[in-house]
Amino acid sequence: MPKSIIINKHGGPEVLELVDVKISPPGPNHIRIKNLAIGINFIDTYHRTGLYPIKLPCGLGMEGAGIVEEVGSKVKNFSKGDRVAYASPPLGSYSDERVIPEKIAVKIPEGVTDKIAASIMTKGLTTYYLLYKTYKVSAGETILFHAAAGGVGQIFCQWAKSLDCKVIGTVGSDSKVDIAKKNGCDFVINYNKESFDKKVLEITENKGLSVVYDGVGKDTFEKSINCLKPRGMLVSFGNSSGSLDPINVKKYIAAKSLFFTRPALTNYVSEREEFEESAKALFEQIKFGKVKIKIFKEYALSDARKAHEDLEARKIIGSAILVPNE
Repeated sequence: MPKSIIINKHGGPEVLELVDVKISPPGPNHIRIKNLAIGINFIDTYHRTGLYPIKLPCGLGMEGAGIVEEVGSKVKNFSKGDRVAYASPPLGSYSDERVIPEKIAVKIPEGVTDKIAASIMTKGLTTYYLLYKTYKVSAGETILFHAAAGGVGQIFCQWAKSLDCKVIGTVGSDSKVDIAKKNGCDFVINYNKESFDKKVLEITENKGLSVVYDGVGKDTFEKSINCLKPRGMLVSFGNSSGSLDPINVKKYIAAKSLFFTRPALTNYVSEREEFEESAKALFEQIKFGKVKIKIFKEYALSDARKAHEDLEARKIIGSAILVPNE
């Protein structure tokens, strides 16, 4: 019988339970897929802990890749045997098999493996909207990205470099400096050893930056503000160090007429046309070698607890996946 990870209560990795599940036939606009690889993302921990509230009991995970096993009566874009990837709610990708809406899936092109597709959908689609939609970068522009050696960071920095940006990356340890440099950073700052805002102003000759991309959250907010020039934008898209406190607009935003935004992937792929545009651009980056992906570690689905422990302990550097049990 197929198995799936579910949670009955919020908490630490120990709340993840591997259980037998019955898979219902797909509805008219749904497809049933057999997962071959499952993406692991930090947002999964937010759902698990309740930082992002979900109705319990619930499955976990939004990202995966697999083979279509059965299609609903009104499905037009997919057939049995197609390789597909997805990275949107409903939650439940931590599973051997599942039924998903047709609208959240895209076909995986030749030249992209199932494991790579599963590891990049959330991170890669996030990178696309950050670079092209939330703040459209320009060639020659200097930008700052926090956690440059992480899963999103490695993709983002390579992609930004392919657009001829000058990339400043921050990392949390010296062991990650070389990783960030290898993935496109022109400058790398260990924010646990030096004040990254002072270093950024030194690099930019006190001009500051037009944009800072911050997936770290609480620990980096104030210094990220310091890095911005007047009318610059802080793009806050993650909480790996904790969620932000309420923002004092007069203190942090008004002084330099700054822009602050809190984007979410769901709002950038809800329209089918935008979703396909983003996925096509991402797969092209992979196929043409502009973004190279190395999967850091593979875990069995039954080892999801260990994967979450490693994720929260910052032991996963880059992309990691769950592989369904045979």
